This record gives sequence, C-alpha cells and structure tokens, in this order.
Amino acid sequence: MKQAALISSIAVASLAVGGLPASANARGDEFPLPGDTPAVANEHVIELAICLDTSGSMDGLIHSARQKLWTIVNDLAKAEPTPKLRVALLSYGNDGHNPENGWVEVETPFTEDLDTVSQMLFGLTTNGGTELVGRVVQTSLEELDWNPSSGALRMIFVAGNESADQDDRVAVRAICKEATERGIDVNSIYCVYGDDDSEVRPGWRELGRLGNGEFAMIDQDNGSVVIATPYDQRLIELSAELNETYIPFGAAGEAGCSNQAAQDANAVQMNSANAASRAATKAGKLYSCGSWDLVDAVRIGQIDLAEVNEKDLPEDMRALTYAQRVAKVDAMQKRRTKLQSQINELDPLRQALLTEELARRATTNIGGFDLAIRSAIRTKSEALGFRFSPLGTTLAMVTSPVELGTTVAIVTSPVEEVETCDYFVQFGGATMDTWVANNLVEDFEDARLDGEDFAHDFHVAPGTPEATALMESLPTHVRDLCGSLEGVIYLRWRDRIYLVTGGC
Repeated sequence: MKQAALISSIAVASLAVGGLPASANARGDEFPLPGDTPAVANEHVIELAICLDTSGSMDGLIHSARQKLWTIVNDLAKAEPTPKLRVALLSYGNDGHNPENGWVEVETPFTEDLDTVSQMLFGLTTNGGTELVGRVVQTSLEELDWNPSSGALRMIFVAGNESADQDDRVAVRAICKEATERGIDVNSIYCVYGDDDSEVRPGWRELGRLGNGEFAMIDQDNGSVVIATPYDQRLIELSAELNETYIPFGAAGEAGCSNQAAQDANAVQMNSANAASRAATKAGKLYSCGSWDLVDAVRIGQIDLAEVNEKDLPEDMRALTYAQRVAKVDAMQKRRTKLQSQINELDPLRQALLTEELARRATTNIGGFDLAIRSAIRTKSEALGFRFSPLGTTLAMVTSPVELGTTVAIVTSPVEEVETCDYFVQFGGATMDTWVANNLVEDFEDARLDGEDFAHDFHVAPGTPEATALMESLPTHVRDLCGSLEGVIYLRWRDRIYLVTGGC
C-alpha cells in the first residue's frame, strides 16, 4: 500500500557528537569511540548487538529487520521497570567489507539513538558473501563497550542462513565460551532460505546452546506480515506533528533533526503499518533525542539551559532572554506530551485490531524476526527483575505466504460510530496474488475456484459518478484508506460487494 504522498528522502549528515573523537564505518558514518558513552551501573540496562548476514541471499532478513525494529522497541518500552536500551548493529558476510576483518562491519556501536539504528538498517545492502559467524561474535565482544554491571542484560543476536561453524580462524565453541564467561549471551537466528537445510540448522541450534542463549528459526521471506488499520494514517500525522516540537542544538542538531525526518520517510515508504509502529515508538519511553534536541536534553537533565552557549542554539532562540528560552522549551515539552498522549490512546486500539485479526489465523513454528528477539529477551530478562505482559496473539505468524512489502488492509470495527464496513484487498505480487482479509475472502475464493460469480459484485470505475457517490457514502476513515490504495479492492458496504479497480 502506498501513501497518497510520500515524504521525500533526506540526505543525512554525520551524527557524531561534536567534540568527541570518532570512528567510522565503511560508508564513512562517524560515531563516538567505544567508551565515549559512559555505561551507567545500577541501571536496568538492556544491550542488544544485532548481527545480520548481508550476503547475497539475505534481502528478506534485512527487510524484516527494518520492518520490525519499532515493534521490538515498543515491546521493550512496556517493560517494568523501563530499561535503558542500547543497540549496536553489525553486518557480516558481505564481499564489500574488509576481508582482513573477516568481512565484518560495525555499522553503529552501542547507541540509545534509535534513529541512528534505523538509518544504518536502511543503508544495508547485500553483496556476495563469506559468512563467518565466529568472527562477527568476536568483533561484538572486542569492539563494543559492553556495560560492566552484573545487572545488565547483554545479548548478541546472530542471524544468517549458511553454516555457523565455517570460520577456520575463530572457532564458534571458543568464542561462545568467552562470551558466556563475560556474561554475554549469544543467541542464534537461523533464517530459512528456500528449503530448510537440515544439515545447516543443527549448527545454529548448537550456537545458541553454546552461547547460553536461545535458538530461533525464522522464514526470512514470509515471516513478516503487514496489516494496515484505519488508525495508521492519524498516527502518521501525529508523528509528523511531533517533529515540530524538537529544537535542534549544538553540532549534532541539524543532522539529528534531518535524520529523524529521514527515518519517518523510510517508515512511510515501507508501509503504513511500519510508520504507525514508529509513531508509537516516538511516543514511548525509549525514544530520546537528548544528543541533539534541546527539549529532551533539558528534560533528562543532560544540560543546564542557563549554560548553553548561544552559538549552539537555533538562530531564532539566540536573541531570547533566559526566561523566554525556558518558556519556549517548556511550551514544546507540553505540546509534545499532549501529542504523545494522543498517540498512546490510539495505539492500543490499533493493537486490538491486530490481535483480533492475527488470532483468527493459524500459527506456525517458523516465526518472524521480532518474535525471535522478543522471546529471547523475555526469557533472560525476567531473572534480572524485568516484568512483561504475556506474549499475546499479536505475535502469531500467518501460514499462508505473504509477498514481502505487501500491505493488507483489515477493518473489523470502525473508528467512527457509524455502520460497520468490511473490505478486503487483492494485491498482485511478483509470484502470486496475495489475498488477506476478513471472512469475505474465503467466500470469494470459494466462488472463484468453483467457477461461480460472487454474489452482489458491483464494478465501480474510478472517476465515475457511481464511484463518487460510493465514496461519499463511506465513513471518513474508510474513504481515506480506499483513496490511498492501489490495485483491486472488494468493498462490502450496506449489503453490497463493490469491486473498485485502481483505487477510488
């Protein structure tokens, strides 16, 4: 599903904090050196080093990671107590990386800046590949600044689909032993590619066992189902309004602000469901931009507004008195809190629709990328005092294949207090026609397979008086959603089934 208007891509500058020494990855993105961001002891810290195979066959894995980043963060934001989340991203198995490093690249070291993680995910590309699992685990141990506290949850996630023990320089058994001795769990995510390789899978299972972690098997190409809801568009709008409450400052201000908008654009361009999940993240407890946003920096006590150098302020604040600056920051914080509250009121309604739809579907043991990570985190974090609500049916995975990037529209209860309107959508995929919807789809498919006409099937062509009249009779949220869809829509409205070609 495409939005009627997509946010244009924005070039993002370096996010290195001014004044700090920096290292850079292969693309030249600069980051603080390990140790520049102090690890705070006695906090409820969760550190995740996500290691993705970026060899030629792993486009589906990268897509899933981009799609599910915000879902993972949103789950962690609901933990009690709220954790201090630090995420690092590494890629391996890519012929474009330095062979002297075992074809491993630290895309970003540990950071609390989730927009940076998203930026790096969207910058990943696949290329060839010699996949050395031992080397990427070793790099994670040696080059990341792990929190030294015994109360921190420290986890490495390695995802790939080739043999996990083909590194003849760094043995998996030895490197996992080193990790566990340091209190760092190594979790394995075996990505099924085509037919499951029964000879490769046991090595990934052994990796998780040796690393005191968890083993998961996912379907990288069909494991992420995308469901749009009538709440998505409003959440996307609120997310855009949130951006207006940020005040960039200092050396990182302009780049941070641009990157926030760029990651909004990336989420929207994937699909409305991804953008809605990102909106929920931006309203959650784990999304903070204190490194470049004056409002967050003041809120968390990172800076004293009275001591901020005038040249580090945006131009429109430099001529203000201290009292006026305080008033502006306070006004932006109040507006932000109000918008976040609106998002936090809508998102549970969205989640309820997702739960209802997924509960109706069958499940499979081959789950999704986010399920593998969320389950592993929960397994280990409860021993450290974290509490989560039970994993519900929102984690169920659809057994029927869904084309990557396909968005399906589901409405089982309207946003407005109007007559119920059900609809279902057919999108043509590269290899199949994908049907996902409410119970009408079974009726339609049965009729089609039996060579029968579907009862009450009225064709409506876009731009005709009939289409205009139909659109005007729909609830606002359904009208807006139908207007942004492309493909073939089957819409049930007031006891009739309408076929709309090319959207309305």
